[in-house]
Amino acid sequence: MAKRIRPIALGLIEHEGHIFVSQGKNAGETFYRFLGGGIDFGETSAAALAREFMEEINAALTDIEYVTCLDNIFIYNGKPKHEMIQLFRARFVNESFYQLTKTFPLVEGDRTTEAFWLETQQILTGKCRLVPESCLQYLSK
Repeated sequence: MAKRIRPIALGLIEHEGHIFVSQGKNAGETFYRFLGGGIDFGETSAAALAREFMEEINAALTDIEYVTCLDNIFIYNGKPKHEMIQLFRARFVNESFYQLTKTFPLVEGDRTTEAFWLETQQILTGKCRLVPESCLQYLSK
């Protein structure tokens, strides 16, 4: 397979000192990431973000606001990867998604994990790792 840059849209959603994330592992290390996913040909990045949230957790977004574009070059499962991230701030339409102690089923293809609220301080103090790290500067402090 040819190496390529993958365009993705990620949603930074904050609420009461928490960020909405999913958890992953790479080389045995736990990391956290904003939700979102690939941008399809002919689709705007904002539309991709809205579609991904609907597909993954059945959540509609509102107040989608462009933040920045980030390069993310990294190694995942021993293979080099490169993403161009369109980062957005957004809010949930349905207030039930703001329950800080609840987890939400996250469907990605044939795999189901969880999305949840993580205290921002755990990221800022280094207790938990947010990827890509270039997103750190956009968190409310």
